[in-house]
Amino acid sequence: MCARNSIYTNPKPCKHLADYKLRHGFNTYDSIPNCLKTTPNGRTRVAKHTTKIPRCSFCDRYQGRLYFCLMCSSLWCPTHILLHTQSEKGHEVAIDMDRSELYCCLCCDQVYDPDFDKVVVCNQVKDLPGGSKSKTNRFEASGERSSKRKRLDSGIGLDLKKSKMLVSMRDRRAKSCYPLGLRGLNNLGSTCFMNSVLQALLHAPPLRNYFLNDRHNSVQCRKRSGEKLCLLCDIDAISSAMFSGDRTPYTPAHFLYSWWQHSSNLASYEEQDAHEFFISVLDGIHEKESKIRNSGKDDGDCQCIAHRAFSGLLRSDVTCISCGFTSTTYDPCVDISLNMDTSNLSSSNANKPIKPDEKTSASTLSGCLNLFTRAERLGSDQKLHCQNCQELRDSSKQLSIRRLPLVLCLHIKRVEHSLVRKISRKINQYMQFPFSLDMTPYLSSSIVRSKFGNRIFTFEYDNSNSSAAYEIFAVIAHSGMLESGHYVTYLRLKNQWYKCDDAWISEVDEGIVRASQCYMLFYVQKLLYNKANEDSSFVRISPRRDPFESTAGCS
Repeated sequence: MCARNSIYTNPKPCKHLADYKLRHGFNTYDSIPNCLKTTPNGRTRVAKHTTKIPRCSFCDRYQGRLYFCLMCSSLWCPTHILLHTQSEKGHEVAIDMDRSELYCCLCCDQVYDPDFDKVVVCNQVKDLPGGSKSKTNRFEASGERSSKRKRLDSGIGLDLKKSKMLVSMRDRRAKSCYPLGLRGLNNLGSTCFMNSVLQALLHAPPLRNYFLNDRHNSVQCRKRSGEKLCLLCDIDAISSAMFSGDRTPYTPAHFLYSWWQHSSNLASYEEQDAHEFFISVLDGIHEKESKIRNSGKDDGDCQCIAHRAFSGLLRSDVTCISCGFTSTTYDPCVDISLNMDTSNLSSSNANKPIKPDEKTSASTLSGCLNLFTRAERLGSDQKLHCQNCQELRDSSKQLSIRRLPLVLCLHIKRVEHSLVRKISRKINQYMQFPFSLDMTPYLSSSIVRSKFGNRIFTFEYDNSNSSAAYEIFAVIAHSGMLESGHYVTYLRLKNQWYKCDDAWISEVDEGIVRASQCYMLFYVQKLLYNKANEDSSFVRISPRRDPFESTAGCS
């Protein structure tokens, strides 16, 4: 599960950017802070020109997105930026004015450079309300932070007692028509992977209730442990900020720094994989709560919030082909990784985006789940020792779900590896997925009964205490190429979909969600989803209330 088969590995360096830095060094980067401006809502933009409306140097029109040439400081629209590059040698690198991201005009793609991102992040943090212009108050990548350093007013130093107060949706409608809890997250330099996962996690009903009901008290935690950095405390601060009613985009800089300390192997300004980040955060929550509880239980019996919400149990049956002896093992899991069902597509079409309205075979979530639970014969090089035959035998393996979690996370594998060509590519294939999901066909009880009937193992495989009906509440989608791209999250609140694209929140219809290249799907048990919708008008405070109390019989 922790193997690095992610969409994002280390992105390949852009040759044109490397040539530019070789010729000019960091001279241009030194002047970039003078061109950057952080707006009141937390967005960092290029504000070089003083004209009221920036326009393209060629067509004199404003066509939405404009690019700022690093060499000559001219502005170009997406249509004419390539024309400028081809006519002026050495003008290959530009800055996206709206997002403050580097763009290679010849590669026609965003490019990553840690030196550039450090400049943008430092400028963004120090320009936020409450930030200092001094060097000591910049975002520090060295790993040392002053204990006397002022916290950002954007949420890092929120008064938790005030943020936990009862907040009514009715009182907030004058400010925004969006439901409480919808708030953008500022990009700190290639951190869309982090923002997309945080949006999904903080809107998962068990985790949302856990933090809003003060089940993790940050003040007591710091007094008890004496640690300045705590992943749980930082998630608690973000949760309080998200549900405070403030619509200004929040900057999760302190959380990013804490996560770097927990996952030092991933601590960099490079883009990471959203699924790998998701697993890392759950591991961090589990590790912290285990220290607090002094618990040494296995993941399957762990009572930390991460495992109480996401932990399920997989069953693996390995059957000897010769004698039929079956060996059964159980493994805890916090998500299920599914292969795309590309059996109905040719190899050429598998890598092309397929629109929902096209009349062609498409992968479906049910097909992926059927593929996951289908018995497969192991190869001759995978012979296993049969306890009955007492020798190596050919065998078959079948997976099923023994116990379902409260929150079901389905990870769609969109990377295909070729052992012959020794290359990897992203699968851009469209996949159909339902908003209401019945997991009954994939339970161990259903799989066993389909093979042997209802007359045997009736009680051993009974799942009557667990609900198999789920409702979708979040979708993390990835767009772009294998080496680069962008993550966004779609949230479903009261049957209305909202797109969370870093700092930007917008209302979208379900057709947009269905047409997205889904990478992670988040479902919650239907009873809990309905209960969450009923309670979404208010954020209640109950001293140390158990966030699972309202879902008795579902866990």
